[in-house]
Amino acid sequence: MALSAADFDYVRDLVQRRSSIVLEPEKAYLVDARLQGLARREGFPTPEDLVSRLRTGPSALLQKVVEAMTTNETSFFRDMHPFEALRKTIIPDLLKKRASEKRLAIWCGAASTGQEPYTMAMILKEHFPELASWSVRFIATDLSTEVLEKAKKGRYSQLEVNRGMPAPLLIKYFVKEGIEWVIKEELRRMIEYSRLNLIEPWPIVPPVDLVLLRNVLIYFDIPTKKQILAKIRSKLRPDGVLILGGAETTHNLDEAYERVPGEKFSCYRVGKQS
Repeated sequence: MALSAADFDYVRDLVQRRSSIVLEPEKAYLVDARLQGLARREGFPTPEDLVSRLRTGPSALLQKVVEAMTTNETSFFRDMHPFEALRKTIIPDLLKKRASEKRLAIWCGAASTGQEPYTMAMILKEHFPELASWSVRFIATDLSTEVLEKAKKGRYSQLEVNRGMPAPLLIKYFVKEGIEWVIKEELRRMIEYSRLNLIEPWPIVPPVDLVLLRNVLIYFDIPTKKQILAKIRSKLRPDGVLILGGAETTHNLDEAYERVPGEKFSCYRVGKQS
């Protein structure tokens, strides 16, 4: 039985208050399906029983419900174009501009289960050996503690590595353990994983040269998008780069950004006027 309209509205309001993620009415089926799974894991007979427990007051279930509503669709080398641009132009340009200080900071703001951060780490390892003598800090964050735990472990099924992972890199950077593929320690230790809610303060994010925040803004309302873009601006170093998802833009949200020329992906710098 599907959630009642009252229960759906309650969950939708709860999720928006705690994460600013907007669940439109047409997503009711998705909310119901995800609550079905969470109810089973938490020992509730039905999603309705779970929502009834939520209504009784604060509990650890609140965060679990919010995390259950987040979309964690990801894959290695997803939408290849941004990674090609990073390899060919964006990172080389940043390395030239940071050559005197030999410091580079990268932040992946939607780490999910780790495929995007590890893809980025492989690109750095494969194509920029000079970074071995640099100070490189790579932070990866996500709202969900559950997906971050998987990311830290770096353990993936055959199906997960089949989605986008080139065979030579799979052999080079993974170890087969039973039916799983495990990221080698040399890659895992490159990345600092931490939980971060984008609508809360960002004390763990230092000034950064490169921000990956792909396919995240689409889940927020316009005021929240503006707030997040302004906070990113406050963290971007001079000449720093922001990469968004292909369907995302700063246009009409934050005009301090300037689009970096390129096809099939969205890349921005803070304009001189800022």
